Amino acid sequence: MLQNPPTIPTFVVAWFVSVVRSSQLVIDWHNYGYTILALKLGFRHPLVSISKWVEKIFGRFAVANICVTNAMRQDLIRNWQISATTVYDRPPDIFKPTSLQEQHELFVRLSLVYPVFQARPPSQNTTRFTCCSSEGTVMKLATRPVLLVSSTSWTEDEDFKILLDALQDYEEKATDDTPQILCVITGKGPQKEMYMEKIASQTWKKVEFCLPWLTAEDYPLLLGSADIGVCLHNSSSGLDLPMKVVDMFGCGLPVCAVRFNCIEELVKDDENGLLFDNSNQLADHLQDLLRGFPEKLDKLERYRGNLKAFQEHRWEEQWQVKVLPLFQEERTN
Repeated sequence: MLQNPPTIPTFVVAWFVSVVRSSQLVIDWHNYGYTILALKLGFRHPLVSISKWVEKIFGRFAVANICVTNAMRQDLIRNWQISATTVYDRPPDIFKPTSLQEQHELFVRLSLVYPVFQARPPSQNTTRFTCCSSEGTVMKLATRPVLLVSSTSWTEDEDFKILLDALQDYEEKATDDTPQILCVITGKGPQKEMYMEKIASQTWKKVEFCLPWLTAEDYPLLLGSADIGVCLHNSSSGLDLPMKVVDMFGCGLPVCAVRFNCIEELVKDDENGLLFDNSNQLADHLQDLLRGFPEKLDKLERYRGNLKAFQEHRWEEQWQVKVLPLFQEERTN
């Protein structure tokens, strides 16, 4: 089984091995490799054309194909005559809502490294978001800021400037009642340093930033502790879905996401999150969703409630129900 992308040289190598070993090739289409390559080189570059040709020709050699959206399934059959089965990504069990006790323990750990998570003023058994009584009962602080989380690869297909401009707009429109935001951005990539400099060059009163390095265990705990997620992923093909939103939904976290061709196969506008086309729309969404924080969060709570059905289905189930039967069918042919 081959996941695409990457395309070159994996498509050719996997096909060659399948021929030599008399095995069957199955392709898991997550996106088109040539569209990702085109982000850097442009669609007219010869290497992009070669990559597209390799995907189209060698993709037809697979005995079975799965893809991540109905839009991609339709595109494969329409343009490349490749028949595929749609298998939506679902989160593993580790992505789930975080208990108050786990939230407090996470914030304590993070406060040792990142001062923005420390209580103000510093206090024993208290973090910026939670406090633990002498009896061991954990409570959320009424004075806590909004915990906004975004995960980015800091690359061309995720325009971080949209979030930065939206938060600047949030600042400019803020009143005394506007809630404070702690914006936590995870991930690493080529544009990270550039945006860190931009953040540092601006004056912020209502927004703080933290760009932590999280362990694989702490990342889902953070998602399950957050109030709102933001996804800046803009599909290179317009046919794939952001796995980071799948993980956020697994944790019961509502998301504001960039609108593109097939995103509504995952993010249902005003049902489990909101979609936006530009920074102004994102700023308006944040103002609307966070008004009255932390006492009044009607929309966010409604979105969380609507995510419960999504959380009932995990990747293990998808594999058993959707993918495994494909392998069993091909073995009998």
